[in-house]
Amino acid sequence: MGETSIEWTDATWNPVAGCTIMSAGCTNCYAMRMAARLEAMGVEKYAALTRRTGKRAVWTGRVSLDEKALSIPGNWTKPRRVFVNSMSDLFQEKVPAAFVTRIWEIMAQTPRHTYQILTKRPDRMADLLKTNILPVLPHVWLGTSVEDASVLFRLEDLRRVPAAVRFVSFEPLIGSVSGADLAQIDWAIVGGESGPRARQMDPIWVDEVKELCDKAGAAFFFKQWGGRNKKAAGRTYRGRTWDSLPELRI
Repeated sequence: MGETSIEWTDATWNPVAGCTIMSAGCTNCYAMRMAARLEAMGVEKYAALTRRTGKRAVWTGRVSLDEKALSIPGNWTKPRRVFVNSMSDLFQEKVPAAFVTRIWEIMAQTPRHTYQILTKRPDRMADLLKTNILPVLPHVWLGTSVEDASVLFRLEDLRRVPAAVRFVSFEPLIGSVSGADLAQIDWAIVGGESGPRARQMDPIWVDEVKELCDKAGAAFFFKQWGGRNKKAAGRTYRGRTWDSLPELRI
């Protein structure tokens, strides 16, 4: 936990670990592999979060709430962009609303950082914010993952979320999302799947997202081509890197 190689953030913060498979984008989730590895290393926080099926690890559905991790952002004096729960989904059903509220309180107390929260459950995120359980914080960006056209409905739920920045991660992009509506979406991240079972990303799908961003005025960030060797594949698109960040809504 802390510094990270993820291109669009500076650090990760994981007060929650463990998840459940939601859709096709979860099939080769890196967090499942990492959780299994950390459990094998004896890290108690990740015990029983995954099980072996065939030659891979999958989530068991168990969730670990890490009370000790709540204090970490307060110990970081230098401002940074913080990806919240890279090893989980903060808005999954097994994470109590009370614990989500505690995380919100920590973020409110540390406005020097910019927090980035990504979920495959924007419906629950919208419900918690719309009912005023969680306040809108200007330094908290809220987003959803969309891997193909079958889950474009998540964008509608995201639009219901009151936020300083709304963003979408098209990663792993495993199908065309040409029908996506990016109205009221401030930022789009695009990336191919990486790892031993990576599914190939068609460059045409990236072109489609870039055109959607241009049309909607959303910032475009190209993370990677992915594949079994993502470093070799690189992150150059149309002859350059694309690292645009969003502008605040409030």
